[in-house]
Amino acid sequence: MPKFSVIVPVYNRADEINELLTSLTEQTFKDFEVIIVEDGSEDKCETIVDQYHGKLSVRYFFKENSGQGFTRNYGFSKATGEYLIVFDSDCLIPPDYFQIISDYLEINDVDAFGGPDAAHPSFTVIQKAISQSMTSFFTTGGIRGRKKHLGAFHPRSFNMGMKREVYEKTKGYIISFMGEDLEFSVRIIKEGFETALIEKAKVYHKRRTDIMRFFRQLKYFGRARVNLSRFHSGQIKLIHLFPTFFLLGLLASILIWLVDVRIGLIAISIYALYFIIVFVEALFVTRSFSVAIVVPVTSFLQLTGYGYGLIYEWLRKIRGINPNTRYTELY
Repeated sequence: MPKFSVIVPVYNRADEINELLTSLTEQTFKDFEVIIVEDGSEDKCETIVDQYHGKLSVRYFFKENSGQGFTRNYGFSKATGEYLIVFDSDCLIPPDYFQIISDYLEINDVDAFGGPDAAHPSFTVIQKAISQSMTSFFTTGGIRGRKKHLGAFHPRSFNMGMKREVYEKTKGYIISFMGEDLEFSVRIIKEGFETALIEKAKVYHKRRTDIMRFFRQLKYFGRARVNLSRFHSGQIKLIHLFPTFFLLGLLASILIWLVDVRIGLIAISIYALYFIIVFVEALFVTRSFSVAIVVPVTSFLQLTGYGYGLIYEWLRKIRGINPNTRYTELY
């Protein structure tokens, strides 16, 4: 039995699997298996996975499309490890990742855990800008991947691990998309399992490669936060509403400007000052002007996309529209 089983769901991202598997061959800690689950893809990655037999303990499975949550459940059912670890297919794993995890678990008996995401030096300027805006103090409160989070740590599925018994008791994901990892994490904690953030156990997460795909992704994240509230109360906190206030305030500033230019300019100037602060922070953190100059753009898209998504899904919830019906009825 390997110590770790790595589960990676894949949907039409064969090009990313090669890079992920290459990074796994470079691990200093070798006691792990890799399970690649193809979720009904047309662009299959089986031939790529075949190239790693002999380099990794890797198995490939193909199943009909059912979404990433249920695809991870399928991978869990095939795993033989003591711990189950989930990565997204667009991640690169630092060579010391499993050694860091193993060393931590030798000292700390936690049930579920996760780590932060970061930008790899090889990432594009836009990818690095997206990474900075997603972790900035002025956009997310600086709580992603740090111990300054609110309450118990909620692992996310791009970098998430758990004891086998956690999966066996919870039965894994009960929805397959739109906040499935958040719902799973909340349920893990409600079941009484202890979670922990392992700050040094980072992964390099590519996220989206262009700004409009990033906007759509953040709209999805905003919708996911509302979807989470369909299953668990009290999961929408002030920090999650900040993007909505940001968006509504921006729209109000534009309307005020149309009525009274002077007052409108004052309101818009506040937003301009905010983005200057975001730029200065990005310059200090990334040490790159080319990245920092893009961060105000990605931060704008992040906040407006998330705010729009939250409002959009909240209105759907009020209207009684439930996007989970065809999935929750299976459980």
